[in-house]
Amino acid sequence: MLVLNKIVRTSIILLISGFFVSNHSPLLGQHPKNDWSLQFFAGTINYQGDLKPTSFTFNHSNPAINILVRKPINNWLSFRMGMGLGKIEGADRYNRNYLVPRNLSFYSTIKEISAELEVAIPEIAATHLSAYLYGGMTVFHFNPWTYDRNGKKTHLHPLSTEGQGLPGYPERKPYKLIQPALSFGTGFRYELNECIQLGITFSQRKSFTDYLDDVSSFYPDKDDLLAAKGITAVQLAYRGDELPGGAPYPPHAGTQRGTASEMDWYYYFGLTIEFKLNCIKAFLSGWKGSHESFYASHCPK
Repeated sequence: MLVLNKIVRTSIILLISGFFVSNHSPLLGQHPKNDWSLQFFAGTINYQGDLKPTSFTFNHSNPAINILVRKPINNWLSFRMGMGLGKIEGADRYNRNYLVPRNLSFYSTIKEISAELEVAIPEIAATHLSAYLYGGMTVFHFNPWTYDRNGKKTHLHPLSTEGQGLPGYPERKPYKLIQPALSFGTGFRYELNECIQLGITFSQRKSFTDYLDDVSSFYPDKDDLLAAKGITAVQLAYRGDELPGGAPYPPHAGTQRGTASEMDWYYYFGLTIEFKLNCIKAFLSGWKGSHESFYASHCPK
């Protein structure tokens, strides 16, 4: 409910701003179709991986924002690039029943930049409603963390929870915190007037890492991990012993911890508002001119 309230408030602010800009722009009815435009997104972000295998859900999603610029190339193709920010999370206590005893959890901020091509689908009848598909590449930064037994925020990457970078595990390399992803999605736009469009969109990011949640392959030997990274790494690599009657750390190195063959995803769903840049420029020029005229007429020389 808190996430929904934040999205609604942000969307209302963007909508009011759009009406104000479009209704005060002298370029209304004059802009060419291939103008650059500026789009704002407010919605939710979620993830799919070892701690949340469901392919699409609103459960435990978080607010996300995105801003992009779009330039039509012709009537059906556009180039777009943007940046986004959100937070993903997952926990075994909400996972499939047989994974609940593992008791792992994580959070991570996602910061991304993207470049994509968009294909427009023609207007639906005379409704000013149009649809589109898009695809491209994204580069994103993540850094998973959790809260330890004392409630202290602790980043997981330095702890080598699966033996990454330890001498006895040469095949397990530390994962990189900046990663590429394939981005693709779809949406609808409604042309409110010639300066502003409202929309709804759903998009996905297919990453090439299985470590958004710091969970991928196998448990390292407990003594190896303790000697190299300390007791905190051992405690956060396996947390089943924190549960009443929970099992201790797996006694054998190589016990499965995650599913390395399946890469992690994250995805967005939300509302958009898009402004023609010429309308924004005209609005700002008109605002500046009106203030200069006011000072010229009311201030002594």
